Amino acid sequence: MPGMIVTNPPKAETQDVEALAGYGTATVGEAMGRTGFLGTHLRPIQQGVRVAGTAVTVLCWPGDNLMIHAAVEQCGEGDILVVTTTSPCTDGLFGELFATALAQRGVRGVVLNTGIRDTAELRAMGFPAWSAAVSPQGTVKATGGSVNVPIVIGGQVIRPGDVIVADDDGVVVVPRERARETADASEARERKEVGARAAFLEGQLGLDRYGLRETLTRLGVTYRSYEEVES
Repeated sequence: MPGMIVTNPPKAETQDVEALAGYGTATVGEAMGRTGFLGTHLRPIQQGVRVAGTAVTVLCWPGDNLMIHAAVEQCGEGDILVVTTTSPCTDGLFGELFATALAQRGVRGVVLNTGIRDTAELRAMGFPAWSAAVSPQGTVKATGGSVNVPIVIGGQVIRPGDVIVADDDGVVVVPRERARETADASEARERKEVGARAAFLEGQLGLDRYGLRETLTRLGVTYRSYEEVES
């Protein structure tokens, strides 16, 4: 089947993306009911960076980055490029030259379910990236694919215009229709954690704050002294 490049897909509202940018991936994923995580294999090449933006999706063939070149034209301010391949690939599909072109267009980062290279240069220029592998292996530009179509990474569907949130812990996708409710739920969760943090600083235990002693009893967990266990 021939590939396609979809132009001007719908996107999450800018204010909702900016609201989500204030929260970590753990908070956002929990706010959505522990969903949206793209998997432990996607790791940042830098530390201490958190970004959120709207997805421009790319489907490439293994070892071929032609469609990333095509995707650059579709990228704009506030986007995050999200790339996968039709079958597993760890080749370095993306590097410093791509990042230079994307940064000029206001793109906030890249997520690759494949390999990346020029990592030192990317860190030096401050272009955030998450990838499944780091590899100097180059690519060809010979096979058609698609841009701005739904793709799947880590069992999660990512559509163009969905919100990508990424930090040191990994990458989460928020469906564009759920961006506002997820931002609100993330805010509520953070408020709850502020209270818990203050209680823990005062010495309260999670067992008591969350009513977990009753849970232990219900599950049949008992306390025994060392002497009882050893007798």
